[in-house]
Amino acid sequence: MQIQPYMMFEGRCEEAIAFYQKALGARLDMLMRYKESPEPPPPDKVPPGSDDKVMHASLTIGDTVVMASDGFCSGRTQFQGFALSASVPDVASAERAFAALSAGGQVTMPLMQTFWSPRFGMLVDRFGVAWMVNVVQP
Repeated sequence: MQIQPYMMFEGRCEEAIAFYQKALGARLDMLMRYKESPEPPPPDKVPPGSDDKVMHASLTIGDTVVMASDGFCSGRTQFQGFALSASVPDVASAERAFAALSAGGQVTMPLMQTFWSPRFGMLVDRFGVAWMVNVVQP
């Protein structure tokens, strides 16, 4: 079994993809817009004018596949009750990832040395996604 995050950006998916490409070097593997779907979404679920919004996308960040969508294009993202944990190999990588992800977001725990890692920090990015950045000890 494999579990993969699937994030609904409710209208900001394309912006989020570009952000993660720049911040983390994410690779866009696949993107389908609502207008490209062989079966249109139910009209009561996706508002008119959403044809160019992202129905489904797949990104690879490091060794992990993350899926994303504009969902129902409601404009109201709600990422609560979880965080994505980015395990990086060294302090320099942690500092780069933390700075990039926190740009336009909110630091909830500064990147610092802890008893388990030379650097660990937490933040909420500009899309409301909670992240933990952690240097993995060998």
